[in-house]
Amino acid sequence: MTEEKNLMTSGPIAPILLKFAFPLFLGNLFQQLYNTVDSLVVGNVCGDAALAAVSSSGSLCHLLIGFFQGVFMGASVIISQRWGARDKEGADRALHTTVLFSLFAGVLLTVLGVLFTPVILRWMGTPENVMPNSVEYFRVWCGGLLGLVLYNTATGIFQALGDSRRPLYYLMISAGANVVLDLLFVAGLQMGVAGAALATVIGQALSAVLAFGYLMSGKFVLRFRPSRMGLDREMLGQVFRLGLPGGVQNSVINIANVVVQANINAFGDQAMAGCGSYFKLEGFAFLPITCLTMAITTFVGQNIGAGEEQRVREGARLGVAMTVGFAELLGLVFFIGAPFFVGLFSPTPDVVAFGVRQARTESLFYCFLAFSHASAAVLRGAGKTVTPMVVLLSVWCLFRISYITVMVALFQNILVVFTAYPVTWSISSALFALSLHRGKWLETALSHKARA
Repeated sequence: MTEEKNLMTSGPIAPILLKFAFPLFLGNLFQQLYNTVDSLVVGNVCGDAALAAVSSSGSLCHLLIGFFQGVFMGASVIISQRWGARDKEGADRALHTTVLFSLFAGVLLTVLGVLFTPVILRWMGTPENVMPNSVEYFRVWCGGLLGLVLYNTATGIFQALGDSRRPLYYLMISAGANVVLDLLFVAGLQMGVAGAALATVIGQALSAVLAFGYLMSGKFVLRFRPSRMGLDREMLGQVFRLGLPGGVQNSVINIANVVVQANINAFGDQAMAGCGSYFKLEGFAFLPITCLTMAITTFVGQNIGAGEEQRVREGARLGVAMTVGFAELLGLVFFIGAPFFVGLFSPTPDVVAFGVRQARTESLFYCFLAFSHASAAVLRGAGKTVTPMVVLLSVWCLFRISYITVMVALFQNILVVFTAYPVTWSISSALFALSLHRGKWLETALSHKARA
């Protein structure tokens, strides 16, 4: 593989974005698959209460890893900008600093997850009949957090350097292993939710081993050498400068999602199971959008590093338009097919009804969710991480929690929880549109690049 092959600084923009996003889509599809297989197998083998336990743990999982994912995003921006500027030494230092930091993060997250799982689940109002399964599932899942953190770190490195295919190969293998192990542990050995979590842990560890094996092989454009790991203070400072706003944003938004989950929990285990099934399906529906936004961030970062101002503007406009178009098309499909899709998780009519109601309340507004994500991706690629943090924290966290708290108190209807999402997506889209139109995000990024 040549270095030029991984650059996104020349050539037609739309094919470059799609070529980069497609392997990401397939990779994330497999990742979403092995996350969802847990719910499918548990729901059909162990029943609705066990499905509720697995489903309600999702927001807690995201809460635990959200901060570090945001920080690693900052590292990815630095690597992509250094690579676009053909500063191989700078990209190499960022890579090794990030990997060492991820090791510390993985160990810390494991300890926190194992220790505080029961406390957080009780704070979320998890029903007593669901609590034992929820604690068991989440604690086993936490045991494999180091593998998840290291794999996500390696994936960010590959993507920042323009290679979105390599993570796909590893996820295909690990997802296949997860499906087989889910069937073996849950359906065969009757290990319940612990078996589902263990299957996920093994799959995550396998993908991390494969990814780092390739990074260490010398076949990639940059090579990871454990002996070169070190906390370069200058580089770590840049990682935190760009990544800390995203980390804070992810953490607080995930806290908001935990509050949302607590409100859903108040409507009982069938609501938990139905809404949990919807969130799994939403993850599938939104995969192409997530992957396009990753492509946008890498494209913007590399082209700013190369000083290609006009190309950055064209890529940002085209990337946002493609993302919004795909999202609305997928939302329409989800709206129509919701009864079938939710019914795959549980045959219980009330569980299906909760999931379908949420899908049909939210799916036609995916265009606004996509616009917000794509706009944030443009700004992050330019190194402007504070603006997305402020917008998303103020709207997706503070306003969403306030809206739900007030409206649920007034109406005691789960539909109020569902409507909070399209309302906040619409507001954030308006703010991002204003920021991109009036802001000096590109000029500032290019001036910082010139001084670097």
